[in-house]
Amino acid sequence: MSELEQIGPQALPELQQQVESILAEAARQGASACEVAVSIGQGLSTTVRQREVETVEFNRDQGFGITLYVGQRKGSASTSATGLDAVRETVAAALAIARHASEDECAGLADAALMARKLPELDLYHPWAISPEQGVEQALACEAAAFAADPRIRNADGTSLNTHQGCRVYGNSHGFIGGYASTRHSLSCVMIAEGEGQMQRDYWYDVNRQGELLADAAGIGQRAAQRAVSRLGARPVPTCEVPVLFAAELAGGLFSHLLAAISGGNLYRHSSFLEGALGQRLFPEWLSLDERPHLPRALGSAAFDGDGLATYAKPFVDKGELVSYVLGTYSGRKLGLPSTANSGGVHNLFVTHGDEDQQALIRRMGRGLLVTELMGQGLNLVTGDYSRGAAGFWIENGEIQFPVQEVTIAGNLRDMFAQIVAVGSDLERRGNICTGSVLIERMTVAGS
Repeated sequence: MSELEQIGPQALPELQQQVESILAEAARQGASACEVAVSIGQGLSTTVRQREVETVEFNRDQGFGITLYVGQRKGSASTSATGLDAVRETVAAALAIARHASEDECAGLADAALMARKLPELDLYHPWAISPEQGVEQALACEAAAFAADPRIRNADGTSLNTHQGCRVYGNSHGFIGGYASTRHSLSCVMIAEGEGQMQRDYWYDVNRQGELLADAAGIGQRAAQRAVSRLGARPVPTCEVPVLFAAELAGGLFSHLLAAISGGNLYRHSSFLEGALGQRLFPEWLSLDERPHLPRALGSAAFDGDGLATYAKPFVDKGELVSYVLGTYSGRKLGLPSTANSGGVHNLFVTHGDEDQQALIRRMGRGLLVTELMGQGLNLVTGDYSRGAAGFWIENGEIQFPVQEVTIAGNLRDMFAQIVAVGSDLERRGNICTGSVLIERMTVAGS
């Protein structure tokens, strides 16, 4: 396991030297400006199925990507090769592209004065000293707990343990160089239940910067089994308009649609239903969405964005009102607005939540659909129209009555955002968006 421990903060000085040498080569070949990202990573992945080891994989990746400018012309290239020849050839390829590209008045690096100066330590690197044998053992224990949880669990669709660590360094010809080491570890279990003339599949997982803090393997397996069994006997419901409760693990998707709609790329291409919505009330007054990029050990934390600008905490929605777009340097220039230091995306989005858990929201809903699975990509970002296949549970008198499948839920995101009744306290923390279950006042459920 000592080999896995080599890719950590100690690799940063060498990667920084690589960035400097690539920037120097770009200048030597005639680039007027340049930015480079160099990365190296490796990991272990073990998968078991039906009590047998299916795969044990060790991976190691490295390479760099370069974007350079000749005046207002831009060219990009990348490679997984190393060495001076690879650097020279990749820089030459990017230059050739730039010289054939059209001029773009918005192209170029972010202003030098805006480069990040002080980079906070975010504590993102926590290597996990786990051997392939131990990884297999944990995956087998997880699957065994799932099989033992209920006799209707007859099959498995794979239980995987993954651990990854790596380093990334970004630099540009303004003199900015920043880098960090990070880790990510996960354990997931997918099980199949049989009964009532059906086969139903469901899953559970956990992910963390620190492997030792992953949820108990047996607990993950049991949860996957319980979820699969609970779906047996699922059936459609008649078409109706009812409240819909998105389980917390799905609710983040609603807010990721918002982020896509307010991202600069979609806005300047006129392909978003929220074009021109800055300053408008989109959500109930009690709801805010804010970014917190400097949380120690959080999965979405970052000290700087893809342009080298310092990230900072800020709201995108404040008391229901859209107060900021999601902009990098280029998209900001296209829109005539300053960058929000979000080149590459948002880092740790938090949604206002109440003190009711999912069970309390079910009681509050009274009658409607609890959605625990979504299928398909039925979103038109230009109009905001939303229509996706769904599965979950039918609620009557504030209680779960039976599992539901083969239905479609439909609405318009503007209406859905405005009709959010409550956000639960059952926070989903396994990703970049932290939210509880989301109760929407009314959507169309199309079934039998």
